[in-house]
This record gives sequence, C-alpha cells and structure tokens, in this order.
Amino acid sequence: MVNDLSVTLCGLHLRNPVIPASGTFGFGVELSDCFDLNRLGGISLKGTTREARYGNPTPRIAEAPAGMLNAVGLENPGIDVLVREKAPALRKCYGGCIIANISGFSLEEYAECCAKASDCPEIDLIEVNVSCPNVHAGGMTFGTDPHSAAAVTRAVKAVCRKPVFIKLSPNVTDIVAIARACEDAGADGLTLVNTFLGMRIDIRRRQPVLANKTGGFSGPAIFPIALRMVWQVAHACSIPVMGCGGVATARDVVEMMMAGATAVEVGAENLRNPLACPEILDALPELMDELNINRLQDIIGTV
Repeated sequence: MVNDLSVTLCGLHLRNPVIPASGTFGFGVELSDCFDLNRLGGISLKGTTREARYGNPTPRIAEAPAGMLNAVGLENPGIDVLVREKAPALRKCYGGCIIANISGFSLEEYAECCAKASDCPEIDLIEVNVSCPNVHAGGMTFGTDPHSAAAVTRAVKAVCRKPVFIKLSPNVTDIVAIARACEDAGADGLTLVNTFLGMRIDIRRRQPVLANKTGGFSGPAIFPIALRMVWQVAHACSIPVMGCGGVATARDVVEMMMAGATAVEVGAENLRNPLACPEILDALPELMDELNINRLQDIIGTV
C-alpha cells in the first residue's frame, strides 16, 4: 500500500501533518544536523516578541511524572532578528511550512510583530500565542477571555496577508467559547492546546522548584485532556485545527487527527528526544497499513 501522509492546511500543502511545536525546536536550524528537516510537514519557530527577552530567572525547568514544567518566559531575540536572520537561515535548508509564533503584551505589539512576520517572504503562516502561562501581564491573559482573544485576532488579521492561527490556552472553563470568539473575529485556524499551569515544591527547601513559582506543564500526561479539547473545538468550529499537547507517538498523531486536527504539533517530546518527529514519521506508514488508512487527510474528524 502506498501511504499518502500529505495534508492541506489553509491552502498550504504539507508533506505530512507532523510539526515541532514552538519552544521545543529552537529556530529549526539548531536541529538541522540531527536529521533532514525536509521530512517535517512544518516547523513552528520559537515564540517571538517585539523586543528581545532574556526570559525568567533560573531554575526554570522542573521534572514531573509523565511530563515537565517550564517557565522559560519567552526568551527570544526579538521580531526584527526573526525576520532578518532566523527565518531566512531556516529557509536555506528547509522547504516546508515555516510558522512564526508571535507573543505580545498589548494589542499594538501583537499587530506590529504579526505584520512584520506576514511581510517576511520566508514565513508561511502566523501562529498567535495568546496562551503562554509563563509571563506576567501578557500571554495567557489575552487567551482566557473570549473578548480579549477576539480583540487580538481582529488586530492581527487587520495587518496580515498570510493565514493566522490563534494558539489557545487550556487554562479556561470553556475553551469552545474562546475558539468560537476567535473564529468569529476572523481567525483562519486554531492551535490547541498550550501548556497547563502547574507547580512543583522542593520539600527540603520548602520552596517552589521554579524561580517563577509556577510554570507550564506539558508531556504525555496532558494528552487525553488536549485530545478532548481538540475534539470539542474541531466539532464546534469550521476552521482548521492544529492539535498539540502530549503528542509522543504515531498513534497520538492519528488520534489527534481522528479528533479533528488537520496537523499535529509535537512539543515536550522533542526536548526528551530530539529525534521524536522523524521517529513518528517512520512509524506512521506501518500504523496506517495496520488501520487500512490510505490517506491521512481522510481520517480528519472521523470521530
């Protein structure tokens, strides 16, 4: 059986649905010596803000059963470096979909950064992060209220010529309400979910393990919850979804797609195993044969 792993995302042809999630794959070039990046359907670049950020103080990584906590705090070189250096450098060795992940602390910052990303010829799609739990006075504060999420969406769509996906926070009571608000405001697609807010305590020091006290919890432990949210949103909205959250295996990719995801982002597993994505791609054809799947595109939203 000849397996067709390709998918179409907002008119963009992806050779497969597997995409390293933002913050787990640097700016792509860093992993170019590990394997052929052109095997990937897309790459979501490290989250970027208007100004360079050094992130939160250390320690900012903590282990947890079946996952990890991070409070990196959007360390990045700033939007101008992204469009002038990082994206062009990646394009020299990668021909697939390049996704800019943009964060901000105001509507104006979101709009300014997204406009610059949209004007960058090497960037194909904009992923707007309204869901980072590791920064103060920004990030997740925009993604936990439908009106605020819609306002960011409208501001960004007004200045972007390329597809805009809004990355949603799972730290909400009703993720469908926020997803619908973003869709109504003009979003071309949705990415979900970002990390869950979590914490670890050093019982000997009687202090939080993370200097930031709390951080984003990711890894296999969150997969069933992320899958449920993808399923809810994909059935409630008509725009495409990129599923993310605890994805570590080919089976996870298939489950996400059956739940309604057109593409699937692999996050924390990349930090544990830099070869996670090519290993998933190696395993997908055999799993497709086992399940009598000829085209991955055909299983999207079948559950």
